[in-house]
Amino acid sequence: MLCKYKYTTHLCVFMVLLLQLLSRTAAQSCASSCGEKFSSCSCHATCESLRDCCADYNHFCLDIEPRSGSLLGGADFKILNVTFQQNINLTCRFSSEIVTEGYVDEDGAGHCITPLLYESGWIPFEVSTDGLHFDRSGRWLSVHHSKLSPFHTSVLVNATQWQYYGTPGVGGDLKIIWIPSLIKAERVNIELWGYNETGEAYSANWEAEWKYLYTVGRDVPNTGVFSFTPHIADKPYSLWDLGSMRVSPSTKPDGAQNVNALWSGAHAVAWHLEEAFRRDSAAWALEKCISWDKEEKAMPDFLTEITDCPCTLAQARADTGRFHTDYGCDMEAGSFCVYHPGAVHCVRAIQGSPEYGAGQQCCYDSAGAQVLTGDSIGGSTPDRGHDWGAPPYRKPPRVPGFSHWKYDVISFYYCCLWSDNCKYYFTHRPSSDCRTYRPPRAAVVLGDPHFVTLDGATFTFNGKGEYVLLQSSDYQLSVQGRTEPMKFENGTVAMATRLSSVVMREKDSDVIEVRLTDQADVLQVLMNQQVLSFSEQKWIDLSGVFVFSPKATNVTVMFPSGTGVEVRAGEGVMTLTVLLPHALQNRTLGLLGTMNDDPEDDLTSSDGLMIPLNSSAQDIFIYCAGWAVTNETSLFTYDSTYLLNEYSSAPKHDPSFVPNFGVTEDPEDPLLTPVLELCAGDGASFCKYDALSMRSLDQGNATLLAYRSHASTKKALEPVRSCGWLSPPNHGQKEGTLYLEGAKVTFSCHSGYRLYGSQERTCQAGGEWSGEDAHCVADNTLAIVLGSLGAVLALVVMVIAVVAYTKKQNKEARKQHDDKVTYQQSGSHL
Repeated sequence: MLCKYKYTTHLCVFMVLLLQLLSRTAAQSCASSCGEKFSSCSCHATCESLRDCCADYNHFCLDIEPRSGSLLGGADFKILNVTFQQNINLTCRFSSEIVTEGYVDEDGAGHCITPLLYESGWIPFEVSTDGLHFDRSGRWLSVHHSKLSPFHTSVLVNATQWQYYGTPGVGGDLKIIWIPSLIKAERVNIELWGYNETGEAYSANWEAEWKYLYTVGRDVPNTGVFSFTPHIADKPYSLWDLGSMRVSPSTKPDGAQNVNALWSGAHAVAWHLEEAFRRDSAAWALEKCISWDKEEKAMPDFLTEITDCPCTLAQARADTGRFHTDYGCDMEAGSFCVYHPGAVHCVRAIQGSPEYGAGQQCCYDSAGAQVLTGDSIGGSTPDRGHDWGAPPYRKPPRVPGFSHWKYDVISFYYCCLWSDNCKYYFTHRPSSDCRTYRPPRAAVVLGDPHFVTLDGATFTFNGKGEYVLLQSSDYQLSVQGRTEPMKFENGTVAMATRLSSVVMREKDSDVIEVRLTDQADVLQVLMNQQVLSFSEQKWIDLSGVFVFSPKATNVTVMFPSGTGVEVRAGEGVMTLTVLLPHALQNRTLGLLGTMNDDPEDDLTSSDGLMIPLNSSAQDIFIYCAGWAVTNETSLFTYDSTYLLNEYSSAPKHDPSFVPNFGVTEDPEDPLLTPVLELCAGDGASFCKYDALSMRSLDQGNATLLAYRSHASTKKALEPVRSCGWLSPPNHGQKEGTLYLEGAKVTFSCHSGYRLYGSQERTCQAGGEWSGEDAHCVADNTLAIVLGSLGAVLALVVMVIAVVAYTKKQNKEARKQHDDKVTYQQSGSHL
């Protein structure tokens, strides 16, 4: 049913109309009618719509509502725009292997129940009406439990009590709430499920497992609220450290899988385990901590392959291609950073590490400095299991959310929260400093449109067409931009253009396009030529790419290489920022230049010819036109008559559109004075061009703000030298937890100890600390040492005296012997 070859939508629409006209129903007829490009299409017996017949290799036929839900499954989604007979056997199959029961409601609408999954992202599904032939398909967005909308899950009202239940001062009833209409039943069961990962670590038999444990409440009214007092379970469940509560219809058997249900988020389940936890939670937790410590020692070291943290909060927030806000510690959302006291903001590395799929977390204090575990329990920690999982998901430790809980979160409870034994945890999860971090390079396209390349060269290009903004053959990365003429308020066309659409892909990732819409400052996102909706989720995990859209004016696209593409809409224009990691140094081409720290070669054509930066506007215009894409290389979508006529069928660079290459600052122009007052400082030339060419101060101000925002990003991403963490001396302390160039750290000793080494050390420009390591030596130890030295010296003097006396005695004895011999010899001659 899925076409395997790319096509343009207008051609497919035409072919569908033709198919409907001719009433061709057989798959063979459909394939032959679609032509060579569609030779791999298979059509239904009845081609009723575009979705039923001519879909491309990533186009899914069925539209559903809702489109997303928890990867734990249980969601009931409705199939739209299709009517089914009441007596059919509706069956749903996910990922070509997991089959669940569907049903048809009284209105003839089909429904599917999503299964328990161990992966996030788009999950293909198929629908059968006879249980044998799955001839309709669609896609379901499986979402990490913590990123799920509260309207699609159950909620633990007093979640802290759930996690701490049984510790002193915590007890009483626990409560869970949900939206009753999401469970198609009058009465429900409340169940506890446990999560574990079994088998030999990093081997083929390492498996993730969700298992039903027991029912907390049975046959309770579906009112949306349930309270209960935890009690000790009848069976031992000490192997289950974490789990989730499930609300499901009471008509289903206990623990039935893949039924309509709502799940809570993951949480520690110590409250139900055993009496030992209630009797002495700290001792119980220490035993768990030590057990985890032994397991960690037997596992391979993942720390050497994770990416290093940015040095400052500003860098961490600006490096959007590699790091994203940690939902548990977000200064913009006002979260409390429960697990990182002293921090105000944390970020996580977007991509898992290459071999182990491990994650990185970086936390910062109110001064913007990194918080390290060597200084604080609130320091940032790396993760054996990336919180968002890592492709190909499913198997440990790559399961989104739950692998992270298994290896990194619950162990923190055992070692740090429930017992005072963080030394075990931080031994295996030490903070990463930023000694090897290299910030990305930023380029921007803004206003009508103006370019600031990766190496900082600036120019203006007002061509109409589709152009290569950036490409890297080494990373198979391509970013293309479409420009269209601007219009004045009265609707007439201005002789200037704006960036109206950007499309991108890396290797074999999904193709992401972001474009302006007819609505003011609203962006539309397409994946493989199909519109993506962010009404349910703001973060979408796709094939080879992540997309984040917190609001309709902002979209950020992130690729595995660490490349980040930010698109912002304002005042009717699009601002594009591209962030490239250092790995792409000397590996880029296009209008955004060659990233090699040399702006002089940034105006290099696709055939290698270079023009000077001070070339005329006309020469720069000709140079830029040479970067037009071709029909063969275009990634754009042409889904309207306007796009078909103006871009798909026309030249990719429109030679008939000749813009104004400059603006005249006429002293008689009443707009000139306010423009000159507005457009001052850096970015003034861009601001003046846009304000005067569009006769709009608002347009000029928007350009100026976009330029200043880019300048702020560049400043935030300036390299910072780190000398690395310094430990306090034994029996002493240090002052200062900043380890960047120019920072000073001072040391002192506890009472009764004396400092040896450098009392103050400074982080130098070369990345090395000045001075020598500091040590604290006890005063009585020094006295003992000095006393011992005195005794040794006295002994040495005594030995020397004895040796001297012995030598003197031996000398006198030899003299007496010699005198006697001489006398005897003298006597013999007499």
